[in-house]
Amino acid sequence: MASAATTRILEKNPANIPSIFGPKLDSGRSSESVPIVFLITDDIADREFLKSLVARQGWRFGTFESAREFLARPRRLVPSCIILGLSPELNGLEEQEAIVRERSEVPIIVISRYADVATSVKAMKAGAIDFFVRPFSDETLLLRMRATLEHSRLALQREMELSELRNRYASLSPRERQVMALVVSGLLNKQVGGELGISEITVKAHRRQVMQKMKADSLPDLVRMESALGSARNAIRLV
Repeated sequence: MASAATTRILEKNPANIPSIFGPKLDSGRSSESVPIVFLITDDIADREFLKSLVARQGWRFGTFESAREFLARPRRLVPSCIILGLSPELNGLEEQEAIVRERSEVPIIVISRYADVATSVKAMKAGAIDFFVRPFSDETLLLRMRATLEHSRLALQREMELSELRNRYASLSPRERQVMALVVSGLLNKQVGGELGISEITVKAHRRQVMQKMKADSLPDLVRMESALGSARNAIRLV
């Protein structure tokens, strides 16, 4: 039976994510859009069962015997999730904590052949999306995997869009950033010029450059961009 969970916010900068993954990944397709399900377990039966289940969905599959082995592999900028198997030999909660510390952008689903309420609660508090105790149906697990991979895909899409906005903003000169901040606050060109001690004509020239570099079609479009950048900055400060 699966317990309810609240999905984690996936906010990580993908700028340093490499594009190469190790040879232990099984893949019948090369497209970077194909989701990857990672399994961390020392249980051979679970490994074969999940490998078959994932293959039938057309997803890619990677297996690891420990969190250390998983973390040694480079990140991939692709929708993904982890199935973490608990067993007496594998301290799953410690494994989970290690993953959350270093790869918090990858959602974790925990499965176990044994578990008590305390273990389930600890796993959920440590950031698991869900906790399954056998017996559970294939379809129940698949439903959660599909939802988790879709959540991962949307989070990556948002991050890629935000990364592009950051790159555009980084291309602005210091003066253009000042003009942008004042314009989106609602000031008219003349008022912006008064604030910065420059002519209205100069403000218009800077504003035109801001619109072009940010690829904004209108002032409301530019305001939305500033709002997105501001929200990202606030999220970073709260982490």
